[in-house]
Amino acid sequence: MDLVKELLNGSRLALARAITAVESEYDDAIDIMKAIYPKTGRARILGITGAPGAGKSTLTDKVVKQYLQQGKKIGIVAVDPTSPFSGGAILGDRIRMNDLTLNENVFIRSMGTRGSLGGLSKKTSDVVKLMDAFGMDLVIIETVGVGQSEVDIVKNADSTLVVLVPGLGDDIQAIKAGILEIGDVFAINKADRDGCDKLNVEIEMMLDLDSRELKWRPPIKRTIASKDVGVDELVEALDEHFEFLEDSEELAVRRKDRTRDEIIAMINEQIGRRVANVVVNSDEFTNQVNAVNQRENDPYTVVNKVLADVLKI
Repeated sequence: MDLVKELLNGSRLALARAITAVESEYDDAIDIMKAIYPKTGRARILGITGAPGAGKSTLTDKVVKQYLQQGKKIGIVAVDPTSPFSGGAILGDRIRMNDLTLNENVFIRSMGTRGSLGGLSKKTSDVVKLMDAFGMDLVIIETVGVGQSEVDIVKNADSTLVVLVPGLGDDIQAIKAGILEIGDVFAINKADRDGCDKLNVEIEMMLDLDSRELKWRPPIKRTIASKDVGVDELVEALDEHFEFLEDSEELAVRRKDRTRDEIIAMINEQIGRRVANVVVNSDEFTNQVNAVNQRENDPYTVVNKVLADVLKI
């Protein structure tokens, strides 16, 4: 396949076209993913998430520039809110990282959440793989700040950076939302604001109360991304976490779990499509719905019958 060959040879245009094909579900999308899959698994994947208004995009911009100084090639998947009109990404994150688009060692792609409750488009993992196969050393997934549904990021990333900010009045809410459970490193951004010490103490207390046996205690770093303050220390902490993952073999465990979750999700998606395309549109299903509505049957029996027909069990 010429497109795959061009992508593997370093063509940015081919990478863009491949991402479009996969995201838009063109006929050759699955063939592209099959062809590039053996070349994946080499890039480090960093997830960046946090509450809305925490300055994630500005901090991502500064973190990327630190890694560029190390000679890294970096892919960025900026997951933006989906426009209710066009279904596309609103592109706010990309605007904040505009000066990076001219760097030949950076490739940025904005994606809409497309209704995914986890804050990530279902195609996010495929785009990450394409960037990985392209030869990126680091792929960053920066998610839309939607609060409680941010936890999906942990299924896609090796390391997860959670960005919080003092003074928003939602510090405890963010912690309750399960954000502490997914964070490998915490950044208190806009640390020159009032309430920084208070938020720091609250995070430390919540970590102390964590009943899980932690092999890695997430460090808390203070940053002022707009002034490039504290970013060096933050990048050091991210690197230390990745070294911990490799040394403890936790990286292999996480990636195996990710592969398992991905296969299960793909199976569920395919079953859902078959049910929607074949079963739901049939006259028999309409009759079953009418029977349930008239209390001549029950929905549980109907569901079991549909699954038996689809899965042949």
